[in-house]
Amino acid sequence: MTRPLVFAHRGSSAALPEHTLDAYRRAIDEGADGLECDVRLTRDGHLVCIHDRRLDRTSNGRGRVSAATLDELERLDFGSWHPETSRSSGPVLAGVLTLERLIATTVDAGRPLWLLIETKHPSRFGSAVEERLVELLKRYGLAGGDPLAMIKVVVMSFSPLAVRSVRTLAPDLPTGYLFELVPPRVRDGRAPFGASILGPSVGALRTHPEVVGRAHERGHQVYVWTVNTPDEVELVAGLGVDGIISDRPAYVLSQLGH
Repeated sequence: MTRPLVFAHRGSSAALPEHTLDAYRRAIDEGADGLECDVRLTRDGHLVCIHDRRLDRTSNGRGRVSAATLDELERLDFGSWHPETSRSSGPVLAGVLTLERLIATTVDAGRPLWLLIETKHPSRFGSAVEERLVELLKRYGLAGGDPLAMIKVVVMSFSPLAVRSVRTLAPDLPTGYLFELVPPRVRDGRAPFGASILGPSVGALRTHPEVVGRAHERGHQVYVWTVNTPDEVELVAGLGVDGIISDRPAYVLSQLGH
């Protein structure tokens, strides 16, 4: 049986601060099959890799990401909060990471990689998030969904409207519908809103493990998040998921015998 793909959740984020360039470079060096990131729009229209709506948890700034310009974000420290920062073997690049720079880093890696991009909602900018994202992907030639491409992109979201927007803007681009609890509409394995991939939490699969088989019967893939412990790896690998999103990609690869 083919092992599932292993994606680095916000980079190798157990070891280094999430969404920093060093966290992604480490994941690439560790052999991750792909990288996962969250994106938000700044006030002046730039896509940045930040999970939270507010800056407080992962930087020395305050306030909403959407209220700041890129120049303002570039003055902040996004690395010192992480407990492993002081023990890292080298300096952590602590500046804000733009999606464009992450894409360039992925391309420069020189090997096949997946890039899972989650658009965060609700957002004051609405579908403009997806519009800017598709524009950027088209600029890099990554919006076509080519199965033979060196870099393969999947756009994911918890927002049904976001998934629909991407399907409208870039019909060939694979999309994933994320959920923490299994909604009735996907218990039979359907991927709603035009998505081709189901993205359940590991907790959702503990409750409804049958979703994986049912999704496969309908021709859909299953990427599960966030898998970090031995029992979680054993559970999802046993269910035959197609992708594992983890803060600890090297560990998951080792558990899978790779």
